[in-house]
Amino acid sequence: MKTSTLRNAISIALLVASAGASEWAVAQDVTTDTTSQSRASVTKAPAKTQPKKSTDKSAAPAATNLQTVTVTGTRIRGGDTPSPVITIGNEQIQQEGFADLGDVIRSVPQNFSGGQNPGVVGGAEGGGIANQNISGGSSLDLRGLGPDATLTLLNGRRLAYSGFVQAVDIGAIPVEAVDRIEIIPDGASAIYGSDAVGGVGNVILRRDYDGVTVGTRYGGATDGGLTTREYTATAGTSWSSGGLIATWEKASSDPIYADQRDYTDYLSNPTTLYPQSDLRSGLFSIHQSLGSLVELQVDAFRTEREQLTYYTAIPTQFYPATAETTTSFVSPSVEISLPNDWTMSVGGTWGRDDVISGLSIGTRATGLLTPIARNLYRNGSRTYELGAEGPLFALPGGDARLAVGAGYRTNNFLQSSLVSGTVGADGDDSSHFAYAEINLPLIGSDQGIPGVQRLELTAAVRGEDYASFGSVTTPKLGLIYGPSTDFTLKASWGKSFKAPTLLQRYQAQSAYLYPAAAVGGSGYASDATVLIPYGGNPDLEPERARTWSASMAFHPEALPALETELSWFDIDFTGRIAQPLVYQAQALSNPLYAQFIDYSPTASEQASILANSQFSNFTGAPYDPGKVVAIAFNRYMNTVAQHVKGLDLSESYGVDLGSGRLAIRGSLSWLDSSQQTTAADSFHDLSGTLFYPAKIKGRIGAVWSQGGFSASTFANYVSGVTNTVDGSKSSSFTTIDATLRYAIGERHDFFSDMDFVLSATNLLDRSPPLYAPSSNNPPYDSTNYSPIGRFLSVSVSKHW
Repeated sequence: MKTSTLRNAISIALLVASAGASEWAVAQDVTTDTTSQSRASVTKAPAKTQPKKSTDKSAAPAATNLQTVTVTGTRIRGGDTPSPVITIGNEQIQQEGFADLGDVIRSVPQNFSGGQNPGVVGGAEGGGIANQNISGGSSLDLRGLGPDATLTLLNGRRLAYSGFVQAVDIGAIPVEAVDRIEIIPDGASAIYGSDAVGGVGNVILRRDYDGVTVGTRYGGATDGGLTTREYTATAGTSWSSGGLIATWEKASSDPIYADQRDYTDYLSNPTTLYPQSDLRSGLFSIHQSLGSLVELQVDAFRTEREQLTYYTAIPTQFYPATAETTTSFVSPSVEISLPNDWTMSVGGTWGRDDVISGLSIGTRATGLLTPIARNLYRNGSRTYELGAEGPLFALPGGDARLAVGAGYRTNNFLQSSLVSGTVGADGDDSSHFAYAEINLPLIGSDQGIPGVQRLELTAAVRGEDYASFGSVTTPKLGLIYGPSTDFTLKASWGKSFKAPTLLQRYQAQSAYLYPAAAVGGSGYASDATVLIPYGGNPDLEPERARTWSASMAFHPEALPALETELSWFDIDFTGRIAQPLVYQAQALSNPLYAQFIDYSPTASEQASILANSQFSNFTGAPYDPGKVVAIAFNRYMNTVAQHVKGLDLSESYGVDLGSGRLAIRGSLSWLDSSQQTTAADSFHDLSGTLFYPAKIKGRIGAVWSQGGFSASTFANYVSGVTNTVDGSKSSSFTTIDATLRYAIGERHDFFSDMDFVLSATNLLDRSPPLYAPSSNNPPYDSTNYSPIGRFLSVSVSKHW
């Protein structure tokens, strides 16, 4: 899309919105009485996508507001999405004993616990550079496509990236302020733009809160380590035209050392399996209506986190690594009610994430620490957006509705050494975008057509014009069909994309000179050399994906508390960015790398590379362009293709038993992913192999509640993974979690409105499955299995 084309698209979108509030409104005036009721009954999302009404005493009476329930994955108010939606509400978070949003997302079977997560340790980078714990944060990684291929939102707004792989720390958002998290495990670039390939996670804040709640939590692993102390305060109030909520949290946890687990006690100390961390976080959200037509809202939070990790030590030395992370977010917005049920929204978002990462070498004999690195990773983002939504015309199943919008987004990234001042990467990128989405309810229940209770078509398209690589257009088509009140079938097709990370584009360029024999060369003179360029590539193209999904939901009218959904998904992901020479020692000997080798390098070609690169000579002899027999290009390139497919199964059922209620819920995911490293290579398995997602992951359990008492028990299952080095497969990993909660209602004594929670994860104290590492790393897959063991915690809170 050329800039002029995008400008025209923006103009058309705004004209359509204006027309929707005028000419099309004429038809709406005539049919308001009949179509508004029909639309409400047809487009309401299934029960599992709707937030449940809370019985929490802090839930304030609803203030006057303009909002209608919007489901993640669509911009149509009151609409539905053709993709499956996973909803985890505040009540479920409490019932299952999750301490933060990191715990929540790691329990979701569709999510991979690799990428940026606090439990990831050395060796995991064998599954990709993203498998590193840089900041101590927790990132969503749907389908294991990478934390940079899952979009994370707060109240529908983008958060700043973190670290150097563009992960987003969802754990920085205080869980006390969360109403629910909605996850779309399907491509959604047509709605949200870049990164939404594996899917989208949207954290939705509690809108109104009444009173003050303070709480504390204490816990630890029974095998030793991870002693955790948390203190929280939440306050809020509401009035006739608005409301606010504010939270504060302070938490700290001790590390788990290798000698505290019998399967790692052979490693030299100090070596950590889980980091030491300290966290301070605050959040503020306020909304205010100005009459009945305008509503203002501001969401803001700031989180500070410190982490201390000890990389795998050796007998004579140890390696402490520190991280200091500050995450900030501010998002103001205005929503304006227009005539004929149209609304207009104007919003902006500012975010920044700073990670200061340090590494030292400690001498065991003297205890002396020698700092060797202290780097800054700074990510910043700004977004401005204008949107409109409303009805177009009446259809038999309800109103056809349109959402349009346009905006501007910019990101910047800086990597620099705070010791030498050297800049490792410094750059930015920006894009103008426009989008449109339409919902067409063709048939509704009032028509009485046999075999067709509901039929809706959805379509969305988004165009973006980037300052770097140019334009990209992503469409998505969807179908929602209900043959009866008992079944709903959905299907979607779409295209998604991910822009290159700013590190991949702007990392400082370098060039290394090696003896030809050291990189697989044979038959060359003994003094023959090979030049290997590394670093960023400003000419990278976006990674592109084609996504399919289909689902069938069973929600029988005779059993309204039963819901079951089976989903299928298929993703073709091409042009993924990587450094192509995976095994540098085979650069000249492996035929798969031939397309990246220039065997006739001229002196001018070499000079062009060296002119913009930091040069390092590892040959032991002076550089001579006449002795360079090849250039092996290992800068970032669009070379990798991935194919991901699988099935998801979810169920929930609730039944009243006497004076209590039993709720059963569970989810299971089967994943089949493969990768082609270069065009000359064949596809090979990723899922089910070491440091990649397991093929099967599930969680199922039950919650019993009676009055203020609730008890939950859940089983978690992760299948074994294969070590591709020796072909051995690990055992599966099954753990049991349990939570007891007692909420004292309102009384006339000190214990009034107090909550007591006792929680246990991995109740049977299962150790992670082991493998034989080829280097001095912990002998388990830290992206799939946890070394924590049994963890017990108790928490107490009081509400006024």
